[in-house]
Amino acid sequence: MVVRQLLHSHGYRYRLHRKDLPGRPDIVFASKRKAIFVHGCFWHGHNCDKGKLPKSKLEYWTPKIAANKARDAKNVAELEAKGWKVLVIWQCELPDNQTLWLKLKDFMES
Repeated sequence: MVVRQLLHSHGYRYRLHRKDLPGRPDIVFASKRKAIFVHGCFWHGHNCDKGKLPKSKLEYWTPKIAANKARDAKNVAELEAKGWKVLVIWQCELPDNQTLWLKLKDFMES
């Protein structure tokens, strides 16, 4: 919601979760052929404090998170092969609105 509110407040209009695109990106700008994924650090295996694996049941969590990361990479590669530009926003980036907005602005203007 934070990303969507920032984009909307700056005049950007978008579609959500387009089912016809690989990975169903969270935010899609079809005319610009740009897609944004907003990933939870834990579920998508980000290298930050929020992305650390739990200490128990590693035999379950390690392959689960690895499969999520592989699927994410595949989806991004498929989108890029179709001529789309892709941005991944991580959960840990959401609290800093100013830095987040600069990242979004750079992506949208590139």
